[in-house]
Order: sequence, then structure tokens, then C-alpha cells
Amino acid sequence: MKWMLVVLVGGVSPVNTDLVFDKFTDCLAAEEQMRQHYADAFEAWDRMAAARIDRRRDYKKARDVEAKRLLNNVGTCVPHGGGDQQPVTAPRQQPPATSSQQSDKAQP
Repeated sequence: MKWMLVVLVGGVSPVNTDLVFDKFTDCLAAEEQMRQHYADAFEAWDRMAAARIDRRRDYKKARDVEAKRLLNNVGTCVPHGGGDQQPVTAPRQQPPATSSQQSDKAQP
């Protein structure tokens, strides 16, 4: 089975990354790397903001907004069917018409 990394933006909205892994552990490692990237980006922003924003209250508000923007994105690994597997459920077929339904259609 293959695994796909999906990002939940804001912890809610799924975004397909098209990153497919043969092993579940590889997918989890990619998720951890993504999470670390977001944490590093937040730390870099935080250092810059601490140096530029003079008022402590403004800094705290901006920090809270940026933390929500960057740190609420989470990854998850989901099974990926690929193109070579059959769908789990077959499409429903219309049941054949019974003889009483056919005779009803024949009358004007």
C-alpha cells in the first residue's frame, strides 16, 4: 500500500500534496519534516518581529496571528490507491426493468 501526505491547513481544510510514499514510516518522516519547517519559519519570523515591533502589545497580537497561521497547519498520512487498484465500491447499476414496468411504458 502507498501513502500520501495531506496537509490540513488551519487544521481543517485538506490540501493534497501529491507526495506519495511506499512506506508509512517515510510518510510520517515527511510530515515531521514539514512540521519542523513550519516551526523554523515561525522562529525566524518571531526573531524579526521582536526586533522590529516596538510596542509589546502589538508584538503579542502579531505573534498570536502568525502562530495560528503557521503552526495550525498539520500533516497526515492517508492510504493512496494509485491508478492500479480497483475502486472499493463498484458503481451501482440500474436494476433491469420488470415486465410490469415495461408494459406500463408501452401503453399510450
